[in-house]
Amino acid sequence: MGKLIVFNNQSLDGYFVDGDGGLGWARHSPKDREWDAFVSGNVGGEGVLLFGRITYELMAGYWPTPLAARDNPLVAEGMNGHEKVVFSRTLDKVSWANTRLVKGDPVAEVRKLKGEKGPGMVVLGSGTLVSQLAPEGLIDEYQFVVIPVILGKGRTMFEGGREKRSLKRTRTRSFHNGNVLLVYQPES
Repeated sequence: MGKLIVFNNQSLDGYFVDGDGGLGWARHSPKDREWDAFVSGNVGGEGVLLFGRITYELMAGYWPTPLAARDNPLVAEGMNGHEKVVFSRTLDKVSWANTRLVKGDPVAEVRKLKGEKGPGMVVLGSGTLVSQLAPEGLIDEYQFVVIPVILGKGRTMFEGGREKRSLKRTRTRSFHNGNVLLVYQPES
């Protein structure tokens, strides 16, 4: 399937979820047309969305709703239309359209998916999944949007990591609302 990208919002103090596991803090940026266009355009590409259980439950609880369709129709359409894979040992079924449940080893499944023809893959949120895939060298690119907010507590994306991994910056982009996109690839 090609390239595996991790895309996540991150607070200035390095957290991707707040102390309660929430993501709502990431949606409170000041209005910015350039940012809105970036967000809408970012879900329009091809790719399979990969989630861990917690992120899947958060996303599936919002994007298929009338509220999401009203407040952010382009993103809702993209999120609902994409093929999705959720990795969970505890879920018995998934109900969000175009979603497949994988109860087995995420590392083995992602290796298999990367070997198949098709579009790339994007991990959204899902810190536990990222921490399992990163040490195996399965992530080709990290895209982080740093949002100018300090949460004080939460979870870091690489919590529980056991080894140093060096990355090289490939691009950046600043937005008027203060958000900054940072893109990295693993060093060879």
